[in-house]
Amino acid sequence: MIAETLAISFGIFVVAFLFAPIGMGGGMIFVPLLHYGLGWEINGALLAISLSLTCVVSWGSGLAHRNENHYDDSSLKIGLKGAVPGALVGVGIVLLIGEEMDTVFKVLSLIMISWAIYKTAMKMRNDSTDKENEGGENNLEVQAIPLQIGSGIGGILSSVLAVGAGVIYVPVLRSFAHLKPRKAIGTSLHLMMVVVPVSILAHMLTLSSEMYSKLGQEVLLVLIFMALTLLGSRSGARYGMKYLSEQQLMKIFLFVIIIVGLKYVIDLSGF
Repeated sequence: MIAETLAISFGIFVVAFLFAPIGMGGGMIFVPLLHYGLGWEINGALLAISLSLTCVVSWGSGLAHRNENHYDDSSLKIGLKGAVPGALVGVGIVLLIGEEMDTVFKVLSLIMISWAIYKTAMKMRNDSTDKENEGGENNLEVQAIPLQIGSGIGGILSSVLAVGAGVIYVPVLRSFAHLKPRKAIGTSLHLMMVVVPVSILAHMLTLSSEMYSKLGQEVLLVLIFMALTLLGSRSGARYGMKYLSEQQLMKIFLFVIIIVGLKYVIDLSGF
């Protein structure tokens, strides 16, 4: 068990390092790591733990992006109007799903990832064709309603799937706020910095006494995981901003979500 815990700890650090530069919280990997690696059941307690790790990633990387002004405040404010209510709705959905959480979780994850792959690939192709200039993102008007709706879906999925929902936020910000990749990534992280704590609090208010007992048993391990997550996210964000171009960031983003999507396809097919 010690070997498995050490391996999971290293995996959590690596996930935080890799996901922080691309505007994602890592929840799509944190849940499988804890579920398959440590045998923790997919329930409200596991979702709260995954969200806590995701919260650390979003703040660790988000503050680094904020220091470099890699975010858009107006798009952030519009997105939050949809994302925060969405997060509360998502917690209600988790309560309704109940024992079917495992299967629903995986199916919804696959749908979300498939959409993100399509939108990201299309946006990358359009960017390559149009050859946008450096200030091009400000020449197009923000589509507020689609941005709010997309962010609202991200907020719902954040609570249901225990993810930061950067896989939704980044394509939505790119498509409807017309942000360049690095600003879309930074704004996505800023959305998470608000939405994920709301989701955690809402989940904690709905947990059973048995789930609270489980959290109490694992509190020290969770704190260690959070420390590793903070270290990984800060390191990853700085590395990404210093060494990776915007095109490289989007290619890494697309590669990561394709790999995660394949994992869920294999899992659901029973192979």
